[in-house]
Amino acid sequence: MPPSASRLPKEPADRLTAPFLRFLRIEAMAGAVLFLATLLAIAMANSPLANLHEALWNTHVGIVAGGLEYGRSLKEWVNEGLMTLFFFVIALELKRELVLGDLRDPHAAAFPVAAAVGGMAVPAAMFLVIAGGEPGGGAWGVVMSTDTAFVIGCLAVLRDRVPTSLRLFLLALAIVDDIGAILVVAIAYGESLNAIALALAGTGLLVVAVAARLGVRPFPVYFTLGGGIWLALDASGLHATMAGVILGLMTPARSWVSDVRLHAILDRVVAQPPGRNWAGDKDARADLHRAGVATREALSPIEQLETALHPWVAFGVLPLFALANAGIPLEAADHDPALLSAIVVGFVVGKPVGVLVFSFLVVRLGVGLRPPDLSWPLVAAGAMLTGIGFTMALFIADLAVGPDLAKAVKAGILGASVLSATLGLSVIIWATSKGGRRS
Repeated sequence: MPPSASRLPKEPADRLTAPFLRFLRIEAMAGAVLFLATLLAIAMANSPLANLHEALWNTHVGIVAGGLEYGRSLKEWVNEGLMTLFFFVIALELKRELVLGDLRDPHAAAFPVAAAVGGMAVPAAMFLVIAGGEPGGGAWGVVMSTDTAFVIGCLAVLRDRVPTSLRLFLLALAIVDDIGAILVVAIAYGESLNAIALALAGTGLLVVAVAARLGVRPFPVYFTLGGGIWLALDASGLHATMAGVILGLMTPARSWVSDVRLHAILDRVVAQPPGRNWAGDKDARADLHRAGVATREALSPIEQLETALHPWVAFGVLPLFALANAGIPLEAADHDPALLSAIVVGFVVGKPVGVLVFSFLVVRLGVGLRPPDLSWPLVAAGAMLTGIGFTMALFIADLAVGPDLAKAVKAGILGASVLSATLGLSVIIWATSKGGRRS
């Protein structure tokens, strides 16, 4: 009897959920790394090394060629350059889920999508009601985003107490509202547009689409084209990180080599007798080379890129972003009460209310489906965690307000995130306890 007979049979669904669960595991570990990087940044900003820390991230880095110079501060390279990879990975995950995963079912997708829309619209509206007429009123986009890594990291603390359906719901929600926040950045916080640069970016995207259609597969070709598109968008007035979103959504989600073809190619290699001198047999060497290509191309470009880039983004890009942006002097006292209140209320109240109300409405109207094992108390508890806004919130803060208000806005983001995490974890513990389930 073969060893496989002692295992449960594989289902097609396993191939769809496994990458999503892998994404969850990396995000959970990344949350801890991001938390440590945030603490380090705050410690540096409140230590005797504060001036050195600030000077480091304000160091100008660029290229000078003759009379031309292209550069920016180290912090801006992180925020606008490396963060493009973050948005690229987020877009890859969204595309994969829309094409291959749970979100391909419109009814299943409507539940987290509606929750994400509510979690963006309601806090933004609350912010404008409280601080719309204040100097920092333009920072309404700050309260729209949920930090994926921190939310999944919080759920990882509770381990098996949290059902997988809640993790998947919150991850899908966070990915959708990250995309929404990026669109807000492009539309609301962009500069005056340069038509020539936009045309160049559009041409680059057209070349990418044609190359993919013609079957050009080497990734270096697309990364080179992507770099050119990033430069064009950077000059266009749109935020350059939009390149990551657009290219991520354009990445093919289907593999080039089917399972049937892969097995046929591998069978030719396996059929070779042991001890074969591959270097001395032209046909056998060709079979071996073909098998290597087929094995790689049996995975879709989305899976290949996400597997390769996600760990680098989670454990490299995001911690660097935290070190560059989360250093806030705690003694700063010139905080506008209305601005701080708007941020805290938007995150702590607006996000969970918007998520819960919109998800309830979409189910009540028969448009969306709630997973059977995801109770409404758990949805409400998870909704409180969506008030953890960090990466995109800090990102938008630098675009929305000047240096005079940036520290106050960032202090509000951190305070609201800590409060949301505390409330969310407390309610989840209660909802998963025996007393909570009885009620």
